[in-house]
Amino acid sequence: MPQARHILAIDQGTTSSRALVFDSGLNPVASAQREFPQHFPASGWVEHEPEDIWESVLATCRDAIAKAGLASEAIAAIGITNQRETTLIWDRKTGRAIHRAIVWQDRRTAPACAGLIAAGHEALIAARTGLRIDPYFSATKIAWLLDNVPGARRRAEAGELAFGTIDSFLLWRLTGGAVHATDATNASRSLIFNIHNGVWDEELLALFDIPAALLPEVKDCAGLFGQTDPELFGGAIPVRGIAGDQQAAMIGQACFSPGMVKSTYGTGCFALLNTGATPVASQHRLLGTIAYQLGGQRTYALEGSIFIAGAAVQWLRDGLGIIQDAAETGPLARAADPTQEVYLVPAFVGLGAPHWDAQARGAIFGLTRNSGPREFAKATLESVCYQTLDLIEAMHADWAQSGAAAGQGAGQGDGHQAGHAARHGQARSVLRVDGGMAASDWTMQRLADLLDLAVDRPSLRETTALGAAYLAGLDAGLLPEPERFADLWRLERRFTPGMAASERQRKIAGWRDAVRRTLSPV
Repeated sequence: MPQARHILAIDQGTTSSRALVFDSGLNPVASAQREFPQHFPASGWVEHEPEDIWESVLATCRDAIAKAGLASEAIAAIGITNQRETTLIWDRKTGRAIHRAIVWQDRRTAPACAGLIAAGHEALIAARTGLRIDPYFSATKIAWLLDNVPGARRRAEAGELAFGTIDSFLLWRLTGGAVHATDATNASRSLIFNIHNGVWDEELLALFDIPAALLPEVKDCAGLFGQTDPELFGGAIPVRGIAGDQQAAMIGQACFSPGMVKSTYGTGCFALLNTGATPVASQHRLLGTIAYQLGGQRTYALEGSIFIAGAAVQWLRDGLGIIQDAAETGPLARAADPTQEVYLVPAFVGLGAPHWDAQARGAIFGLTRNSGPREFAKATLESVCYQTLDLIEAMHADWAQSGAAAGQGAGQGDGHQAGHAARHGQARSVLRVDGGMAASDWTMQRLADLLDLAVDRPSLRETTALGAAYLAGLDAGLLPEPERFADLWRLERRFTPGMAASERQRKIAGWRDAVRRTLSPV
């Protein structure tokens, strides 16, 4: 029997499921992707049918394995990465969900969150979890399901039901119901997980009225989670890695040294800064989270989210009809009138970090009679850069104020991590980027100019799937420890700052004035 040398990565996203087969050098060999329906049963509600997710995952895994021309015996391990916070509860006997999954975008629990804030629970929750009270996270979704599905609370208390985020549900199905587990990164997005001691928090469970019997076991990101049902792929394959999508992208970008930052540009944008062994309590309205957990050791991150990034380009295409394809925006921006300073604040659904203004709405400033498609395209792409600047500045301020930056040296924390940080002294002067908008050279150059930072784009942009594959391959013994994996990270292009300081300062001042005018009255 040939030795298993390939890794299957499951990348389960908000609108589609993907499966990628990597060889032992983490080169992609084959992939498959399938979209699945979105359900909007009421204003602000977003749901997924769990069976649609499962069927799309199963089909893409089988397709990718077939395209690679492999048998199950050639797959050494499976890694899973997933849309975070999306919540479902299922019957332990049948494996069937009691309700559609409530998606991370869903806002139905906003009144419950407002009640918790009014009752003064925000400080406790932030201290234990690093998170803000918001419908985004899992806990209020769990409570809603228990309170609104007939008999659910009674059955949960009796141990008949199981809660999970998508990773946990897929693991249950892949193992034929043998394993109910999750990893530390997904658990850290729940509002009920204590990120300091790595356990479900009893006081928070009581606060949200969630029975402990519902909860999965929390494991490292790399480890043996279980074996797949042999009937699924023609033989059992071990599941050896799990991480939420943004943390998986951070791992895929090899941001293992404290101070390193990655930013993923999709519909929105998520930036994470590695804070090492120390969780940082943000003073600038960012989130604290677990970046990854390996060998029982937790590494933390500061996270900031931008609601509208690629979605602003979609607005140019679908809302205004200015473009037919996203690739047109770069050439349009390059041809824009340099004397016009047009600012788009894309607060179509409010502003995310560090403003967190749900009532703000989009606005455009600086229009003249000569403003046209070129200036709109430039303002749209620049808006993503400016929003990233706001995040990065808030992150660096938190990082500096915490004192953690000065403490991450030899003699503190993980020795190999500290040594790696010393060899990679450029960490705090570089931003690693991925996602769809990272393909735009114009946008990445303007990002470097406005941030006054080097922007590194990797040769392999499938960083989320790559992170999941790395975790699985690490546990399977196919791939090196993080320090050596970081040395294998390959640069496709570095964008270096080239804008004069006076121009950069003038442009940033204009952006901040535009944001100030857009924020809702306090």
